[in-house]
Amino acid sequence: MTLDQLRIFVAVAERCHMTKAAELLGISQSAASAAIRALEEQHGVHLFNRVGRNIELAQTGHRFLPEAKAVLERAAAARNVLEHVSQTVTGSLSIAASQTIASYWLPRRLASFHEAYPAVRLSVTIGNTRQVEANVLDGAADLGLVEGRTESDILRRAKVDVDRLMLVVASSHPEIAELSPGRPDIRGLRWIIREGGSGTREVLEDLARREGISLADLRIFLVLPSNEAVRQAVEAGAGATIISELVVARAVAEGSLRAVPLDLPKRDFAMITHRDRQASLAQMALKAHLGTSADHD
Repeated sequence: MTLDQLRIFVAVAERCHMTKAAELLGISQSAASAAIRALEEQHGVHLFNRVGRNIELAQTGHRFLPEAKAVLERAAAARNVLEHVSQTVTGSLSIAASQTIASYWLPRRLASFHEAYPAVRLSVTIGNTRQVEANVLDGAADLGLVEGRTESDILRRAKVDVDRLMLVVASSHPEIAELSPGRPDIRGLRWIIREGGSGTREVLEDLARREGISLADLRIFLVLPSNEAVRQAVEAGAGATIISELVVARAVAEGSLRAVPLDLPKRDFAMITHRDRQASLAQMALKAHLGTSADHD
């Protein structure tokens, strides 16, 4: 058996879904299926039961899963030892990042990191904060970058930058009633928001609590899966949203969006890593690089 076969087996076993596991690993569904089939045929076992169009772990698969994960963790530890001995920053890094960070904050930082450490291979997957947290917890990502709160107490969290949030509407939007100066009536607005688990949705939930209401008390018009979709819907006059300044700064400057005065707390951009996994030299180098590049923005 190979380490690649073990990685594919663990990903499929933890999701009980061949296609989702393949997408996470950046391979085709057929390649994932072939790896599982080869592993089963090599050892004359059935690791999964095929139930209609679904799969589930067979008894042998349940017994094999902790051993496979242990082998992968030992392989990662062995690689780290060699890196530390040689003091050469090499290898690969799998990064899971939430949308705002992945689309607007991270790309040029990864470009400059690659110039400094050309021997490190980088891959990035994008999800909301909850999805990024899950990827780091189950080992699908070496590290995560989030702007929302994380819940697990087995994650280390380190701030790498801060983000400013804005309440925006289309430039043609009628004037917004205020309960007091700088305190718009959020119940009177029609809202376009991100899906559950996203950082900007958490901010709106916090704002609603601050006003003594819940998200259910607001007029939620649209729930969309990406910042770009939200921005375009707001520009089209569909309603209001709270969103990162990184996403809408150009639209505000060009006049297609209007910022509404509202005191919103800044939020951290944070790197999350698993407390029980030893960081490689590449991970430590990236952490230092992201912190340094943020200081010079």
